[in-house]
Amino acid sequence: PMTIVLLHGTPESPVIWQPLVAALDRDDVVTPQLPGFGCPVPDGFGATKEEYVDWFIGVLEGLVPHHGPVDLVGHDWGGGIAMRAVVLRPDLVRTWACDVLGLFHPEYVWHAFAQIWQTEGAGEQYFEQSLAMPVADRVAAYESIGIPAEFGKELVEAGDELMGQCVLALYRSAAQPAMKEWGEHLGPAALVPGLAIIAPEDPFVNGRDLGMEMADRLGADHHVMEGQGHWWMLGDPTGAAAMLRDFWARAY
Repeated sequence: PMTIVLLHGTPESPVIWQPLVAALDRDDVVTPQLPGFGCPVPDGFGATKEEYVDWFIGVLEGLVPHHGPVDLVGHDWGGGIAMRAVVLRPDLVRTWACDVLGLFHPEYVWHAFAQIWQTEGAGEQYFEQSLAMPVADRVAAYESIGIPAEFGKELVEAGDELMGQCVLALYRSAAQPAMKEWGEHLGPAALVPGLAIIAPEDPFVNGRDLGMEMADRLGADHHVMEGQGHWWMLGDPTGAAAMLRDFWARAY
């Protein structure tokens, strides 16, 4: 079997994939950790979207000589970074699955959190206040948006000052029209079998409308995870594993 690469988003770490990795029950699943998200950043790393894409292409280049092109699954910013990597290096990827295709739609408007993070001063204040909150309150805040406490605890531990700085730099590099421009160059992703993961309760990515439309433009499959929100891989890991297995079986 090919290597499966699961790329997490922000402000997260690879811990969000644990239940899905268990449900897939394979030993060839790789969950890279975005620099700054619970781990150090390389020297001189500015945490812009382009730098994350370059880093991720390097990760894929390290895997492909040994295992062949990968089956890529990107969530949240991991999906944005993954899709850009597919565009630049389709040779590294056998299939892709992404839950944020709506980000690339010309009509996409950044969600409220993103707009705070993109605002000088307000973004810094957001992370200062967040880091000042007691751990239990931060875990409860994660629970309120669909992340079970056991994973929320690990995300809170990873969520240090460096992660806040990286989130701010990443989102500021992606202020519109940046994503619209990436969307205009998404064409090469159509060369690789793709899957749009649609979680209808996700408030951040307009999957039902904009995501579906982008999937159609790319000739990609789509799968609606009924009742699931942004963290579908935590909400229904068994269903997510079945969806991916089915997609991979059909793609090849």
